[in-house]
Amino acid sequence: MTVSPARRAAYEVLLRVFEQGAYADRVFRTAARGLDQRERAFAQRLAYGSVQRARTLDHAIETLGKRPVRKLDPPVRAALRLGAYQLGYTDTAPHAAANESVELVRRARLERAVPFTNAVMRRLAAGMRRLLDALPDGPLKESYPDWIAETWTRDLGWDTALELMRAQNEPLETVVRLVRGDAPGEPTDVPGAYRVDVVDESAVADGRIWPQSRGSQLAGLAVSSEEGDRILDLCAAPGGKATMLRGDVSAVEIDPGRAGELRDNAARLGAANVTVVVADGTALPPELSGFDRALVDAPCSGLGVLSQRPDLRWRARPLPELEIALLRAAAERVRPGGTIVYSVCTINADENEAVVDASGLAVQPLGEEWPRYAHPRRPEFLLTLPHEHGTSGFFIARLTA
Repeated sequence: MTVSPARRAAYEVLLRVFEQGAYADRVFRTAARGLDQRERAFAQRLAYGSVQRARTLDHAIETLGKRPVRKLDPPVRAALRLGAYQLGYTDTAPHAAANESVELVRRARLERAVPFTNAVMRRLAAGMRRLLDALPDGPLKESYPDWIAETWTRDLGWDTALELMRAQNEPLETVVRLVRGDAPGEPTDVPGAYRVDVVDESAVADGRIWPQSRGSQLAGLAVSSEEGDRILDLCAAPGGKATMLRGDVSAVEIDPGRAGELRDNAARLGAANVTVVVADGTALPPELSGFDRALVDAPCSGLGVLSQRPDLRWRARPLPELEIALLRAAAERVRPGGTIVYSVCTINADENEAVVDASGLAVQPLGEEWPRYAHPRRPEFLLTLPHEHGTSGFFIARLTA
């Protein structure tokens, strides 16, 4: 029996993500090479959905298969997760899901595990939907670590936390930033941001558009840079925000490889005003000083981009100490009265308002400029919410040095 190319690619993603710590999007690019558009779309749905839903899938496999998932051979674990996802969340014919999961195990040369895989897939086919329907609303049903659900419940209340969990299990809108040329799609409420059905890769390669969510573009716009300004952008790769800025931009990136990517992207997008500096944002070279504005788009737990990064929920961790250090480093290099925009793609008060409060910097109200995105509890800040705004989750604050 053959295994469809789409399922083979999805299986490869599951194996590499959970057994080798690989990133789902990077593995998928390789695994899906050569697939046609239809196969690729199906493979991505299976791969990303299975990674996202791993907690729920494992619960179903253990409940119905009566064997701890952690004790299974990795190929069996990946094949069962893939099969369980198809049974629980797609309209795939049960026999197709079962047969191809069994075949994946056989191709892994685990013939001794074939009867077990076949038996578990039969039990999943009979009971998966009923089991899912009986789960109470919460992180097990929506497949999140408890700490994420607890963080959102603490900050936003249970009902909103549940909406957030559900929203980030579904694809969000696809948005690009227009760099030059004709409008590429439907205009949105963020200037320069256009909603599209599919990203035109040739337009990206030509530097005419850049894939970038409304939440991300909002952070770049909040800098309010002008020609003649000197701008410091910390943690700048891959360059989406840096290349939005006007003035003379020093774009700092600690990783040489990512700095090279940033340099290439700036050249492609025609951002000749961007100079890339390879440096640690918390230990900047002395010549980087006297800036008019700074953008600190800090590393974070990424709880606002879980929809786009299916494996992130399983590896995310808050980084408030690093965020505070970066914000203070930027404040030291901005002239008195200059402005600093602090942005993170997470929804977590510990990395959002608590970092700003700890910095001691004066806050410039942003909610009046962008009332739709005003933070629900602290309207001087912006907070884009996937379930409410349909875009990635970003916290944005503008501060005075």
